[in-house]
Amino acid sequence: MVRIEGIVEKVSDEESDAYYQSRPMDSRIGAWASPQSQVIANRGVLVANAAKYGAQFLPTLLKNGPPRPPNWGGYRLKPDSWQFWQGRPSRLHDRLRYTLDAQSGWIRERLAP
Repeated sequence: MVRIEGIVEKVSDEESDAYYQSRPMDSRIGAWASPQSQVIANRGVLVANAAKYGAQFLPTLLKNGPPRPPNWGGYRLKPDSWQFWQGRPSRLHDRLRYTLDAQSGWIRERLAP
């Protein structure tokens, strides 16, 4: 198990645009085709949506591809703590925590399970 704590921030529209444009064309069409995290009847829904958006954006596909969907963007996690846990049958689990210190960088500590 890995646990990460820190500050999460939404990336700018410009950064989202740049990342979206760097993705393969199929991934960009897929961003339009997938109603992310919604329940769908079957995989055919995604395939049909991809065909629909591929046809809709065909003129732009030949130039620079489809625009970024309005609901598509990213978040950045700025971690200040990482914890790694590995279970053992003996229950003497391994737990390591890395904490960011402004002066000395990452501090590694072993925690009791």
